[in-house]
Amino acid sequence: MGQDAFMESFSSTVGVFQYKIYLLLLGTCSGLKVVVPSHTVHGIRGQALYLPVHYGFHTPASDIQIIWLFERRHTMPKYVLGSVNKSVVPDLEYQQKFTMRPPNASLLINPLQSTDEGNYIVKVNIQGNGTLSVSQKIQVTVDDPVTKPVVQIQPSSGAVEYVGNVTLTCLVDGGTRLAYQWLKNGRPVHTSSTISFSPQNNVLHIAPVTKEDIGNYSCLVKNAVSEMESDIIMPTIYYGPYGLRVNSDRGLKVGEVFTVDIGEAILFDCSADSYPPNTYSWIQRTDNTTYVIKHGPRLKVVSEKVARKTTDYVCCAYNNVTGRQDETRFTVIITSVGHEDALEDFGIYEFIAFPEAPAVPRMPSRSVPASAGTSGQDLPSTIYEVIQHIPAQQQDPLE
Repeated sequence: MGQDAFMESFSSTVGVFQYKIYLLLLGTCSGLKVVVPSHTVHGIRGQALYLPVHYGFHTPASDIQIIWLFERRHTMPKYVLGSVNKSVVPDLEYQQKFTMRPPNASLLINPLQSTDEGNYIVKVNIQGNGTLSVSQKIQVTVDDPVTKPVVQIQPSSGAVEYVGNVTLTCLVDGGTRLAYQWLKNGRPVHTSSTISFSPQNNVLHIAPVTKEDIGNYSCLVKNAVSEMESDIIMPTIYYGPYGLRVNSDRGLKVGEVFTVDIGEAILFDCSADSYPPNTYSWIQRTDNTTYVIKHGPRLKVVSEKVARKTTDYVCCAYNNVTGRQDETRFTVIITSVGHEDALEDFGIYEFIAFPEAPAVPRMPSRSVPASAGTSGQDLPSTIYEVIQHIPAQQQDPLE
């Protein structure tokens, strides 16, 4: 069949076919089978798109006719390309865009433009003892690939825990039909009492911030043809102090009491979790008075230079950005070991704690309670007294 004959035959049947083309058939009819790998194909604007079609039949055929139609939303299908056997009949409007190599029914669209988005319908007719016809529909979407997103953070100077808020905004220069997802340490971020998102999900808002919000945040942007993730950004959150504690390099520690042999020098280290790092002050309590003896996280006590055997100390940590303060108290007891009057130290010692007298001044404390063994806000301060119990002498001379 020549091109003129084909066009005449096509013109007489295309009107009826246009009304039936909306029905997506099963793809088989009396031994004719037409298969498309997917009923939705995602293409990239400016690139070529290949729509593969496979068909097969088991009856003798004198002619094989292939027709491609294109329909946009709310429009009638429009003829773009056809063939009979190996003769191709293109629509003159689209002859430079669509390519087919019969008897292969696959269609090549090059280049793909946004206006090419819609449904592509392929119909295969087999002429033999009778005519077998099967059609399939492929939906084509056209998108621009996503460019690498950039995350902006406000305020850039950081926010104070329980006081300030943080907003992360994901910006993308290129891409269509974008979907945004926020990640923290590589895992999706979900809505909570302090976390909310904009309607498009491109803005993440944390109000108020807490220490738990510290982490590596990134924005993942996707569409049907690509996805890109931003660089990691870490919000600056000021917090603390938390978990204030005192450790020593030697001596025996029981609760809040450090026991040191006379002649030893003991180094105390005060630490707490905080950002920015805390400033530390060491306070000594003597005769119901307190005074600062040193600044910094470490304090060295030389037992030979301590006039009293029992001395109370306080380590105070202060964060100058959050305005929060915490303190922990402890007692140092210097014992005489190995001296001539060692029998004087013989006995059972008991550490007795009792509330401080109201007249004794206290350092202010605005922090949350410290860890076990430390004092917190509104907790009464204590001092310690050592009571020695001398066991009664045994009556048995053998003892």
